[in-house]
Amino acid sequence: MTARGKKTVRDLRRGSRSTLLRRLYFDGPLSRQELGSITGLSGGSISNVTGELLADGLIEECGSVESDGGRPRILLRVAAGRAHLVGVDVGETQVRVALFDLARTELAASDRPLDDRGHDAGHVAELILAGLAEVLERTGTDPGTVLGVGVGVPGIVEQGAVGGGAVGRGGAVGRGIGPDLGGGAGAVVHGQTVGWDAVPLGRMLRAGTDLPLFVDNGAKTLGQAEMWFGAGRGARHAVVALFGSGVGACVIADGARFRGATSSAGEWGHTKVHVGGRRCRCGARGCLEAYVGAEALVARWGAAPPGGGEKAGLAALLAAAGAGDPAAVALLDEAAEYLGAAIADLVNLFNPERIVIGGWAGLLLGPRLLPGIRAAATEYALRFPREQTEIVLGTLGPAAVTVGAATLPLSDFLDSGGEFPLRADAAVSHAGAVDAAAPAGLRA
Repeated sequence: MTARGKKTVRDLRRGSRSTLLRRLYFDGPLSRQELGSITGLSGGSISNVTGELLADGLIEECGSVESDGGRPRILLRVAAGRAHLVGVDVGETQVRVALFDLARTELAASDRPLDDRGHDAGHVAELILAGLAEVLERTGTDPGTVLGVGVGVPGIVEQGAVGGGAVGRGGAVGRGIGPDLGGGAGAVVHGQTVGWDAVPLGRMLRAGTDLPLFVDNGAKTLGQAEMWFGAGRGARHAVVALFGSGVGACVIADGARFRGATSSAGEWGHTKVHVGGRRCRCGARGCLEAYVGAEALVARWGAAPPGGGEKAGLAALLAAAGAGDPAAVALLDEAAEYLGAAIADLVNLFNPERIVIGGWAGLLLGPRLLPGIRAAATEYALRFPREQTEIVLGTLGPAAVTVGAATLPLSDFLDSGGEFPLRADAAVSHAGAVDAAAPAGLRA
């Protein structure tokens, strides 16, 4: 038996594969010489590991560059079509399921509106599974190439006893072994604002698919996407704020997402800005969300076109403010001040170098509100940390939560050095019998 804490040859090999695969994924194409310089691995290790990754089809040659006095250097990159990722955004009005290749190219998407059952957990699970079946069928994707299904949800995610939900390493029993693939099948969601009280979403989804599952809070998936590919890239200390119907945040401390004791860190929308103030969807009074969330803004304005929904309501509010309507101007100016003051709290508490405002409502209102937000943050924050913090808008668009959800299985894949997960065996699955006519990866 290997002594605890002592790495085996397999561990070292996996670590080297993970290091090179990550570098090529985020910084490629790169030559073997550049990989050696960046990673510090020996020339022999670089040659052996890149040879393995090429043989596995995980990376590919993509041209060459001239070298000083020697042979041209061959460039390597991750093979985008070798595997697939699924990202799911359980939003305020719909469930979006998207299929991506490894280059994050969206190959297909399914947008399914919530019906009059709203966020009924069974209804949401049905929409996720139907969307998953649709995107796989439309693209003819072999489920065996799907690294996993990442799901971003509104609420606090309590991870299962096996694995770690967003980590998905299968715990001590090994990667992808047993019914709780990805750890996400044990995920329980506490979504107070949508009426979810300890909803076993992972188990509900496992009844319909044997693909690895990864479940996390939507604001945290948005944060990972913006940090990896968007406005947060390059920062070690940051906060990514999700501004939609509600408000949330992902806190990044020294390059890692800060989760807290029970993974509920980042519920920024439920910090108090007015003691005894407006009633929030969570049931408390005076929450930030009750003043600047899209639902609250539309309700407070009261002049939105009937039946148009929150997006139409915010668009109308912006148009009215642009036309000089005093009530609309005053409401948006107040929202900017509330947001700026709340951002000042983030500056004082976490000392980030960057704060990114994302989410569909944040991107819609951002150009109008950003000057006021910055001014209010400067007024309310301590001067020195505020001077070190830039406040910017997200760059990944309104689908950033979906992209972020897809990064959950991607992160697991890169950590493993490119190992493909096993799917749950029907004999040990929570769902019992499997319909043999169902496509691989899906259950009837």
